[in-house]
Amino acid sequence: MKNFNMALRSLFKKGRSNGIKILALAVGLAMGLVLVAKVCFERSYDNFYPDNERIYLVKSDLNRDGKKDSWGQVSGAIAPGMKAEVPGVEFATRYTRIGENNELIMTPEEQYLRATILLADTSFFDIFPRPILIGNPKEALARPGYVMISRSLAEKMGGVGDAVGKTFVRDANHGSPFIIGGVFEDIPENSHLRYDAVASLAAMSERSTTNWVGNDRYIAYVKLLPGTDPNGLAPAIRRMQERNQDMEGLKKAGVDLSYSIFPLQDIHNNSKDVKDMNYMLLFMAIILISIAVLNYILVVISTLIGRAKEVAVHKCYGASGKNIFGMILSESFLHLLLSLLLAAFLIVIFKGRIEELLSASLSALFTLPTLSILLAICVVVFAVTGLVPTWLFMRIPVASAFRSMKESKRYWKLCLLFVQFVATAYLVALLITISRQYDTMIASDTGYAYENLVYCDTRGAGQQQRELAMAELRRLPQVDLVSCCTSLPIYSPSGNNISIPGDDRDLFNIADMYFVGDSYFDLMEIPVVEGEAFRPNEANADKIMVSRRFTELMEKTAGWTGSVIGKGVIVSEHSDSSSVFTITGVFDDFRIGSLKGPDMRASVFFYATPDCYNPPVNILIKMNTLSSETLSEVNRVLTEAIPGRRVEASVLKMDIVSQYQDDRDFRDAIMISGIVTLLIALIGLLGYTADETNRRGREIAIRKVNGATAESILRMLSRDVSYIALPALAIGAAIAYINAEGWLEKFAERIHLNLFMFIGAALFVYVIIIACVLIRAWNVANENPVESIKAD
Repeated sequence: MKNFNMALRSLFKKGRSNGIKILALAVGLAMGLVLVAKVCFERSYDNFYPDNERIYLVKSDLNRDGKKDSWGQVSGAIAPGMKAEVPGVEFATRYTRIGENNELIMTPEEQYLRATILLADTSFFDIFPRPILIGNPKEALARPGYVMISRSLAEKMGGVGDAVGKTFVRDANHGSPFIIGGVFEDIPENSHLRYDAVASLAAMSERSTTNWVGNDRYIAYVKLLPGTDPNGLAPAIRRMQERNQDMEGLKKAGVDLSYSIFPLQDIHNNSKDVKDMNYMLLFMAIILISIAVLNYILVVISTLIGRAKEVAVHKCYGASGKNIFGMILSESFLHLLLSLLLAAFLIVIFKGRIEELLSASLSALFTLPTLSILLAICVVVFAVTGLVPTWLFMRIPVASAFRSMKESKRYWKLCLLFVQFVATAYLVALLITISRQYDTMIASDTGYAYENLVYCDTRGAGQQQRELAMAELRRLPQVDLVSCCTSLPIYSPSGNNISIPGDDRDLFNIADMYFVGDSYFDLMEIPVVEGEAFRPNEANADKIMVSRRFTELMEKTAGWTGSVIGKGVIVSEHSDSSSVFTITGVFDDFRIGSLKGPDMRASVFFYATPDCYNPPVNILIKMNTLSSETLSEVNRVLTEAIPGRRVEASVLKMDIVSQYQDDRDFRDAIMISGIVTLLIALIGLLGYTADETNRRGREIAIRKVNGATAESILRMLSRDVSYIALPALAIGAAIAYINAEGWLEKFAERIHLNLFMFIGAALFVYVIIIACVLIRAWNVANENPVESIKAD
């Protein structure tokens, strides 16, 4: 306690630089610990489910002409089939999504809420159990139209206790109400499967839920019995297929279909994007914490000479090594404690920005297991910040009390500065790379025009209402063109298979964009490179538009040569009774999805007829002027034409930009880390420069007496710093180059890594370093040498 009281009294002593030490350590720890917490959060996905190591996703594995593919969706009968016929499977479930994530729902009181809704069978909560607050999930999910909802959704509807028996509808389908049969506890944030409501799968047709081939819209999971080897299930799964699927028919179609299981724990953690992000975030955290700790030690070394006499006097009055050890360690502990308190304060102050950047709440980031890891890191930090200064102070000789101590610890300082410069150059160079890639993604050519383009999802509205809305929109002077489509190009659509008359083979799978209205290709400015687009007021029901990639695949798989215009193809799902579609035009390939995961399949469009089964619910509006006023006018027309529903136009460009929100957040995190690292490094550099000018004060004065100019003095000090700065910056830029190459691999379209870009980043940091040295040493270089010699 005595040592701690002494540490408290020493906090505000002049010359200790305690404020700088605590502030720099606090900022570094705040950012570093938050990033470590984010990595722990990402690594903890789905670990809250009991027996999660026994839960597996069922995947479809396809081999077509030697080309292998795998995806996490199956036909409706696969999950119950595995439960019934595959030994070792304890439970099996399947679900399918209905509507969009976070879609609008409406209560009878016309209260609008947003929810993600799944349709699942009665075994869903056997595999993914949640605390049930009210109701019986088995009974609810066995009854068509019934639904289990989350606590948060129930509270928005008036409370958990009053939820059962209430109803709501999807805004896209007012004709099918859901009856609430129970409430479950909210899904934690670290789940790969987030939802607000689970409705009964019994609402789906029996054909959909019991088919063995095709209609693979279901996501299936199995939970194995304890001790079951997942690698030993393949023979039993194959026998199940042979009993229930037309294996000969699949073989004739050139398809080898099989199923495999994939661990639940690896669905998120095994993603390359997640692993790359975790690696980079952890590396950044190590850099930030290390830089903060090294800066603390650097400042301690800078104050070493000033405190040498104090420590020596303590020794003269009988202080043992143990006493010195306790005194210095208490100071370090107090500094760390204050730094952690300040770090916690900063985290709370910037709570909103942290949660936005890391896409997780603070309560989800700082769980008890994570806090134990962070505590261990703090113990390591305390060991370094406590033991290193203690070791240095214990080596101070008693003679320092009677003579001036000139030991500079210069090499210690240079080593610490070297590491800080490496980290700063690394983060600045990486920031430039990420910023350029982000700008490239935002500005890249999508193959279609989205400037001044807005759209409105009108699901649930009738065909006549849509046509009325489109007619009224065409009358607006701010509108150039209006059309409609089933699927927007920013989303990856469903797939269907292509075949040709007289050939049983499935040639390839296409991205089915489904139906479009008149003027679609003109509005989207997608070039038609052969043939022509759908003509208005003509019989287009049996016509199809195909992409350039489609023609290339037909040449490879079907041996087509020459023009494809006028030739016929069969498209699964569309071609009932083997009806043939005639190719009327070929359009240029455009991007489907985003640059991070573009859908590279060939694509097709069908013409929207009044009775098409998957109607073009998205109204597309090409504006000649886009502003808040014109958007309000569009919304007014939509609301009047489609009453009773919440319809609102969205700007397509904003949706395209939002596809890269994670990359923008990552860029911002790197930028903040780079700024913090640079500031901490500059604090250390300024302290080092001040120490050097004080230590070499007599030398500088003598040089000036002998004719040295202020310019030559500044050049000398800058040269000394350059000896460590230049190689450190080169190393930092080289590490950034290596990491940037790996990070860019996930993008289909990426920037070219130019060596000069990294050299420029290093030079940028170098200029800042030299500028700080010159500013800090300016007064000493211009000081009267006589005064300097007198002071010394």
